[in-house]
Amino acid sequence: MKLQLLSDLHLESEAFEPQPAPGAELLVLAGDIDSSWTGFERFAGWPVPVLFVAGNHEFDGRELDSAWPALRERAAGLGWTMLEGDSIVLQDRAGQRIRFVGSIRWSDFDLFGSAKRAVAMRAAAYFMKLMQATRHGAAFDAAGVREEALACRGWLAAALRQPAEGRWDKTVVVTHFAPSLRSADKRFGSQPGTASFCNADDDLLPYADLWLHGHLHCRQDYRVERAAGAPTRVVCQARGLADKGEDQGYEPGKLIEI
Repeated sequence: MKLQLLSDLHLESEAFEPQPAPGAELLVLAGDIDSSWTGFERFAGWPVPVLFVAGNHEFDGRELDSAWPALRERAAGLGWTMLEGDSIVLQDRAGQRIRFVGSIRWSDFDLFGSAKRAVAMRAAAYFMKLMQATRHGAAFDAAGVREEALACRGWLAAALRQPAEGRWDKTVVVTHFAPSLRSADKRFGSQPGTASFCNADDDLLPYADLWLHGHLHCRQDYRVERAAGAPTRVVCQARGLADKGEDQGYEPGKLIEI
């Protein structure tokens, strides 16, 4: 299957017009498409199926408890398949059955280990103030993010450990937050704030043939060796912000094959 992957378009402020990639069989939107949700309309009538995983900015200024069902309704109205704690098996043109496993996978701030968690959560406070979201009627702070993240992690680990038993041939994971420090933006490296962008899900990578993510405003494409089978490929195809030069070298039409 040939995939087109887009994320971190920030259409609420960026001048970017998404175009279908020739040859793609599926479009994967890995979050932070438009914090206002208005830009979602640009993908109406897309020529191939659209699979969507939300990003953190999809919840800017919103109450999570009501935003999740509203976002699902919005995605369904556009004909998208939204994954959050869900999986779906799709068949490609060659008859290969691909399982897509999706979750936003919020950051749990354990990227550098539990001993550095408190420092990472203090760094995250800055991002949460910018987000201005609520959860259960209270400010969605770093503690709330970690609670959500652990639930995401638990579901994702259980889903990935399910045996295929002939139901699918390959597994693709789609998250917004990155699964490894290897995806870190080189501009910021291993500083505490990086734990707001990457998780230490390296132990889960071997269960996937391909892991797609966003959140980092840079591009990544690397492989991680595993004991059985070909290496796991990890790809981030985020655009980022033009006024910071983050769109330099961006290839929105890049095809990713699984």
